[in-house]
Amino acid sequence: MEPLTTEPSFFDAASSGILSAIQIMSYWEVLAVVLGVAYLVLVMRENSWCWYAAFGSTAIFSWLFFDVSLVMESALNVYYLAMAIYGWYVWNKPKVSNDTVSNSKEAGISITTWRAQQHVIAIGGVIVLSLLSGYLLNNHTTAVMPYLDSFTTWGAVLTTYMVANKILENWLYWLVIDTVAIYLYVDRELYLTALLMIIYVVLAIFGFKMWLTTYKEDKEQATQSSTQVEAA
Repeated sequence: MEPLTTEPSFFDAASSGILSAIQIMSYWEVLAVVLGVAYLVLVMRENSWCWYAAFGSTAIFSWLFFDVSLVMESALNVYYLAMAIYGWYVWNKPKVSNDTVSNSKEAGISITTWRAQQHVIAIGGVIVLSLLSGYLLNNHTTAVMPYLDSFTTWGAVLTTYMVANKILENWLYWLVIDTVAIYLYVDRELYLTALLMIIYVVLAIFGFKMWLTTYKEDKEQATQSSTQVEAA
């Protein structure tokens, strides 16, 4: 009798893929991943050092992607480099209030939210651009899952801008984008990158909760200050 053979399970394949990816990772790639995680953790804490981590991570990824001829991914990371500089500037720009300039915790911008109309325009723009670029990729390239790939790319472009301007809902956008990215990376058997996206999803949940708490506290303080001014 021939020995029975069984197909490896998804988890066996994923575990094997992750271990293989770790073994061939360069030191630069490891550093880029570590800086990427550090960036998210620091963003959660509204620490402007996050932009230094973002700049370092994206600079490394830009070079790594270009080195393996992933030109579009490299170009996207060049955009992230520019946003790291922009984000650092916005987060560190001193506030001017009552003719005084504060460089303490009050420096930079506060967490804000978008109106429903702004979300409709933003999401609509991402969908239109995703359909357009997805169509072009589908008909003129050999790209895999061009529409989903376009969606995660344009979504990341928008959401990075939201982070730089401290828009609360950016975390909810990241939840959707990173979840879709997990599916894309698993399909391409990029299990280590998919694992990183899972970590990002978890961090996005905690990030939203932390920013929401800060946002509510800021609104309460603003209301109290307004009441005191009116009373005076």
